[in-house]
Amino acid sequence: MKKRVIILGSTGSIGKSALDVLDGLRDEWQVVGLAAGSRGRELAVQANLYRPEAVALANPQANTTLRENLSYRPEVYVGPDALRQMVDEVAFDCAVCGVVGAGGLAATLRAVELGRRVALANKEALVIAGSLLMPLARKTGATIIPVDSEHSAIFQAMQAGKPDEVRQIYLTASGGPFRTWTTEQMEGITVDEALNHPTWKMGPKVTIDSATMMNKALEIVEARWLFDLRPDQIGVIIHPESIVHSLVEFCDGSFLAQLGTPDMRTPIQYALTYPVRRPCPAPRLDVFATRQLTFDPPDVDRFPALRLGRKVAERGGTCGAVFNAANEAAVELFRSGTLAFCDIARHTERVLSDHDMIESPTLEQLLQADRWARDEVNRCTAC
Repeated sequence: MKKRVIILGSTGSIGKSALDVLDGLRDEWQVVGLAAGSRGRELAVQANLYRPEAVALANPQANTTLRENLSYRPEVYVGPDALRQMVDEVAFDCAVCGVVGAGGLAATLRAVELGRRVALANKEALVIAGSLLMPLARKTGATIIPVDSEHSAIFQAMQAGKPDEVRQIYLTASGGPFRTWTTEQMEGITVDEALNHPTWKMGPKVTIDSATMMNKALEIVEARWLFDLRPDQIGVIIHPESIVHSLVEFCDGSFLAQLGTPDMRTPIQYALTYPVRRPCPAPRLDVFATRQLTFDPPDVDRFPALRLGRKVAERGGTCGAVFNAANEAAVELFRSGTLAFCDIARHTERVLSDHDMIESPTLEQLLQADRWARDEVNRCTAC
């Protein structure tokens, strides 16, 4: 029998790449659920093509558009809890969690609670609730396989040794479009400039996070929970070619790296087929055309988000929820023209400093911290 998969965030870049991968795995996988935020028409087009049993839409305002464009009658879930409800009621073997931001947390937690395989592209779920998510996975037997290219690379390299043999991991970063810009130049960065990534094609929020290097800061926190590492075991290296997707250093001095073209279909497929590998639709790396691989240390003065990410990884508790929420709110204000580019990290740091951390939070306390941080960013911007 075919394995059953649901895709959370099917109209985003991760979701579209996942469907492309699944086109090549039709003999093994069946799409049984598709979920989106507010793109009702696009979700309907996907549903008409893949004919899943259910579709979910978080934004009720797009419900009419979705239903008017469906050519058949799947189960339709609509509203803020629609994604979690679909996960709860549709039988599946694997969930591809590609929702950007905190919106996918409840559905991801439910998939883990059910003991399913989770192909996790939503790094925010671990940043916010890693202290809940990973113990829950151990309890239920859920398998969490990272889809982030960097964490997938680490996951793959770690297969060569035991967890206690790992000395250090290194998350590679392209450096984004402003890798060589001066501090003065960065003060005037526009939204269009921030959305022009040199090597990766991603959604707008993730692209801006890459430009501020906030994505790497979030990945430090994610790696701390995902691989059960101390923060001082997690390093960041600037690698503008985006060929080496991350490195693992073992206790004997050996380094293992995963190389490939910058294409999210490779880690998505690996998460679906692990521990087996299949031919992938992503273009292959031409090693003879790869003339050089550059590695540089990051500049934490120009990219202070990295310093914040390490601090959050060290402190734990509700800091991850506040860190993620403050950044999300600041990015939205930057995109609307309300906030300057460099103020994204500044506002995030200020909100973190004002936060009274809870060391061992419940889910409700994490969600409260998330709401508080968003309100703080907007309140202080309005002052």
